[in-house]
Amino acid sequence: MSLSARADALEHRMIEELDRKIVRSVLFTSGDRDPTAPIMPPPGGKPDPRHFLMGDDPRLQKMPARPTLLDFFRHRFAPANHLLQSATHALKAGHDEKTVLACLLHDISVSGFIRADHGYWGAQLIAPYVDEEVSWAIRYHQALRFFPDASVGYDYPEAYIRYFGADYEPEDYVKADWEYARNHKWYMTSRLITLNDIYSFDPNAQVSWDPFIDIIGRHFRQPKEGLGFDGSPCAHMWRTIIWPTKFL
Repeated sequence: MSLSARADALEHRMIEELDRKIVRSVLFTSGDRDPTAPIMPPPGGKPDPRHFLMGDDPRLQKMPARPTLLDFFRHRFAPANHLLQSATHALKAGHDEKTVLACLLHDISVSGFIRADHGYWGAQLIAPYVDEEVSWAIRYHQALRFFPDASVGYDYPEAYIRYFGADYEPEDYVKADWEYARNHKWYMTSRLITLNDIYSFDPNAQVSWDPFIDIIGRHFRQPKEGLGFDGSPCAHMWRTIIWPTKFL
């Protein structure tokens, strides 16, 4: 069996061992299948009698009852090496703590939610808990990273040429956001995210959460109810990360 086939077989076996049925969302399956096409019945056409999963997924680490930002990084998000490297660069460069926090969280959506339009999703995810300048900077770094700024020594990333090709052009909404952001009072905060971003990841970099614990404590308003349970406009996003396979 190929590596992919073995992975699929392992996932299938793990699902079969659950006492709840796991259903993947349309967004999850888009790209693997046409979401507008009819869903094929199970083999044999027999209905599945198992209950749908409506709580914790036993394949995932259980979250605390009142989860903090760091709990999400420990139990749900992808490894934070890239974010820690970026924030470490900003810290060593002597930037203020809000900028360091923006660098630390700039790709939080990529780490734990979704890659597409990650600047917008990431900004929305943290907006109720940080200074508006921080969430604004994260939102607009998505556009700024595609546009050089010689005045601060920012060039178009060579990595993007490798990733997307030399002829890649950002979408019109990205260009429009760049035009808007370049004249905004918080432009430089967002630009500093791109300057401290790490476009080629260093697997040997020695980074730690330790320098950032107090910064998070001072500048991230952790709700006493826990992220996902405080009634904020984005609480549902945090709950989705806690229970990504919940049926409804």
